Amino acid sequence: MPIVIPKALPAYQVLSDENIFVMGDVRASSQDIRPIEIAIVNLMPTKIETETQLLRLVSNSPLQVKVTLIKTDSYTPTHVSENHLSKFYKTFDEIKTKRFDGLVITGAPVETIPFEEVKYWDELKSIMAWAEKSVTSTMFICWGAQAGLYYHYGIQKRTLKKKLFGIYKNAAVNPFDPLLKGMDDEFCIPMSRHTEIDEEAVMASPELEVLARGKECGISILKSRDNKKIFLTGHSEYDRDTLYKEYKRDLDKGEKIEPPVNYLNEKGDAIIVKWKSAANLIFYNWLNYYVYQVTPYDIEKA
Repeated sequence: MPIVIPKALPAYQVLSDENIFVMGDVRASSQDIRPIEIAIVNLMPTKIETETQLLRLVSNSPLQVKVTLIKTDSYTPTHVSENHLSKFYKTFDEIKTKRFDGLVITGAPVETIPFEEVKYWDELKSIMAWAEKSVTSTMFICWGAQAGLYYHYGIQKRTLKKKLFGIYKNAAVNPFDPLLKGMDDEFCIPMSRHTEIDEEAVMASPELEVLARGKECGISILKSRDNKKIFLTGHSEYDRDTLYKEYKRDLDKGEKIEPPVNYLNEKGDAIIVKWKSAANLIFYNWLNYYVYQVTPYDIEKA
């Protein structure tokens, strides 16, 4: 089934070229189907790339998925045109009376800043509070996961001595959880962060369950026991060259950064993608088991 997005959105043509079934709003409105309503709070500076990455993953489902992109009103990003934001994004005030089946809160390049000092922190808190009553299940990614764990459970982040940067092996702690259905014994997840969650606090919380972890990267996937919140500490949505672009960006800024680990072949001249199958399963399983199977047909009862 298709993903429903505006035809003018840059991701529409990209996904169409990849033979992903996308459908414009006009055609979708003529179908007698109740689509799954997914909202994405996109906090990444690379707005268009992140849109495309996430839309690619939520499209890998037999469900018809209608996506609403949300921007912060308290902070205006500088890496994307205002025209793009005004054309394709809505503010929280514009959607806060609606209900959604699923919500995605992305990462953001603010991980070394205390949560309360992030310019849009108060707005993000309002969004997370609203989601508790108006969204069936929320997926938090990277810094978004750290922010969600802090807001909902008081779990702090800690600064790493060295940036966790590359592709890392993970294994299921609970292989029978629906989110990990179909996963191999080992699976890879891209990581790109200067901070980590307080794992001792996570393990001590009766409201949280760890689903997967890696020897080098620590806890990678966890959830709330009521299944309403999924936390991913990495970036499963990343494209083939996303880590490379981040590496070049940091080098150009004069930062001390080592190449991403486990990212290139033995010769060091080609990127080896090792994480896409796991990424597709995570998002497919989330949409199926944590959203579609439990959300009411009448979305107003969500």
